Amino acid sequence: MSITMDEEIKRWTAKRKSALVMEIIQGKTTVAEAARAFDLQPSEIEEWVDDAKRGMENALRAKPLDIREQYEKQLKELQEAYGEAMLELRARKKLASLLGEDDR
Repeated sequence: MSITMDEEIKRWTAKRKSALVMEIIQGKTTVAEAARAFDLQPSEIEEWVDDAKRGMENALRAKPLDIREQYEKQLKELQEAYGEAMLELRARKKLASLLGEDDR
């Protein structure tokens, strides 16, 4: 019986939450209708909507130059980390080859 119940339970993934929130924001449904349809607490759905609105406001406040600087900094850090990793990999291979030759 638990297997059947598990199949019937729909998980609220981020994709499903965002689709429902978009319908509410676009006026296609209301919080009350969604709460009844999906057997959820209206307060829970309102939290999802509030979180989405805050995220949208933050995205609109961001300045393109600030975002560009942030990505360039992250890219530089990744390039440095990659370079260090490659150096370490080469050193380990060299060490392994030297140790392998000494054993012969």
